[in-house]
Amino acid sequence: MNKTTVTFGEYLKRKREEKQISLRELARRLELSAPFVSDVENNRRAPLTEERLATLAGVLNLNEAEKAEMYDLVGQQKGLLAPDLNPYVIDRPYVNAALRSARNLDANEEDWQRFVEDLIKRKREEN
Repeated sequence: MNKTTVTFGEYLKRKREEKQISLRELARRLELSAPFVSDVENNRRAPLTEERLATLAGVLNLNEAEKAEMYDLVGQQKGLLAPDLNPYVIDRPYVNAALRSARNLDANEEDWQRFVEDLIKRKREEN
C-alpha cells in the first residue's frame, strides 16, 4: 500500500462534496452533529467508528475500491489495520502467522502480488 498524504477527514469532505451532500445532511444521516462531522473532516477528531463507516459508505454510495480506500485511510490514521479487515484477521489465527512470516522474511510488494495472483488463480480453478 502506498503512503498517502490524504487524511480520512480530507477524503470524507471530498467524497461528500462530490456527492453534493451538505454537512448537515451527512451528519443527520450518520446520527451525529454537524459540528462533530466538521471536526472529523478538519482532522480535529478521530475517524468514525466502524459502524458509522459502514453507514457512511452507504450514504456516499461508495464502490468497493472507494470503500477500501476509506478503510485504509482510517487504518493509517489510527496506526492500525483497516477496520474492515479486523474480523477476517481475528477469526483466522493463521493470517497473523502468515503476516509475521512475511514480515520476518521481509516480503516486498512483488512477493505479495505473486501470492495474491496465485490465490486468485487457485480459486478460479476450484470454481
